[in-house]
Amino acid sequence: MKRFMLAGVSSGVGKTTLTLGVLKALVKRGLSVQAYKVGPDYIDTAYHTRVVGRASRNIDTFMIPDDKHLRWSFEQAVQGVDVAVVEGVMGLYDGLGTDKDCASSSSVAKKLNIPVVLIVDGKATSTSAAAIVKGFVEFDNEVEFAGVIINRVASKNHYELIKGAIERYTDVPVLGYLPKNISVEMPSRHLGLVPDVEMDGLAEKFDTLGELAEQYIDLDKLLSLCEATENLIESPLIVKDYSDLTIAYALDDAFHFYYKDNLDYLEQLGVTLVPFSPLKDASLPKADGYYIGGGFPEIYAKELEENVCMRQAIKNAHDINKPIYAECGGLMYLGDTLEVSDNVYHMTGVLSGKSVMTERLKNFGYCYATSVDHTLFGVPGTVIRGHEFHHSVFDTELPTTFQLEKKRDNQVVSTWTGGYQVGNTLASYLHIHFYQNEELVFAWLNRLREAKQS
Repeated sequence: MKRFMLAGVSSGVGKTTLTLGVLKALVKRGLSVQAYKVGPDYIDTAYHTRVVGRASRNIDTFMIPDDKHLRWSFEQAVQGVDVAVVEGVMGLYDGLGTDKDCASSSSVAKKLNIPVVLIVDGKATSTSAAAIVKGFVEFDNEVEFAGVIINRVASKNHYELIKGAIERYTDVPVLGYLPKNISVEMPSRHLGLVPDVEMDGLAEKFDTLGELAEQYIDLDKLLSLCEATENLIESPLIVKDYSDLTIAYALDDAFHFYYKDNLDYLEQLGVTLVPFSPLKDASLPKADGYYIGGGFPEIYAKELEENVCMRQAIKNAHDINKPIYAECGGLMYLGDTLEVSDNVYHMTGVLSGKSVMTERLKNFGYCYATSVDHTLFGVPGTVIRGHEFHHSVFDTELPTTFQLEKKRDNQVVSTWTGGYQVGNTLASYLHIHFYQNEELVFAWLNRLREAKQS
């Protein structure tokens, strides 16, 4: 089995575009491929999934602080596949604060013994690229470098110039390049790339990227440098029996941000998962609780408002004390209204308040949330690791249930409050990963069981 990480020297070097090309080329060769993304990003994993035909997964050392749980998150999905391809986040050594080993791609590569293929942006550079590569290699000698790929190269002569410099001044092989091609770059907006569900012509774009990767990158050499032994490890997850419970979760173009590990773990606990669409379904599935993940409700606000039956059904579920858990976009949907530009759209009215879109990101990044009262996830004082990434605020007079803080280099750099526990509904801007603490999940499922029996 082969495994490697495609990591950039910085954000903006075209990691995702290049990764999609490599993934497509490997799939075209008839190989089974498991894709991963370092960090909390949902959109890149959705693109990976479209290309390889199996769910891409997130690997995140902040959200999953225990090394055994982290390794399980990785290893459980690679059994029986030919190649594991990990897309890094930001630059290779960028993470939380100045610690190169805190939530960085390099920390994941070291913990999971994954060779790194460094992506260098070839635009407007030549011999200086060698200095960049040499600096990255010498910065941490515990990172294994398999090679370098140059992105956005102007011509074959330009590539040969960069390749010659890197191989003259370093021992790292240059494995190829991708020529500059604006037509295959993925469009972006305020939360990164535009989600795959909103894109037309993706199949043709993926095919083109795959052809470019096959033509310009020495994939045979790359694969020969990244051989790894399969490590079938025993799951460290605590497993209890919740086979009496059913959770319905929102899944459509407006709501589709879920970590695959979270859904898998619920199923491992015996929970029956049933998807439903707030955009299209006229009624809620029968369930013991409801899970509304993140997404882009602001893009589909008009359609969500027009589905009056679904909005009322969710409000009715809340009113009869069905447990509801919502993250980010789910919080926005549970409010009274959603304001987008000069338009106001009615939402479910579960929570008294309005969501208002903003021009700037709010509370971006990893954070710790400490509950000040009982929530679906446990008693007061429960600490949850999470991630916030949103261009909206929730304007309400409801009391908040979390004290939140952001830390960098062990120093608290900002604090705020957020999250709302109203009856059996918990909603906040936090995205969380269940592998951080199984007791959070057990508290949630126990609340579902109690509500079911009452």
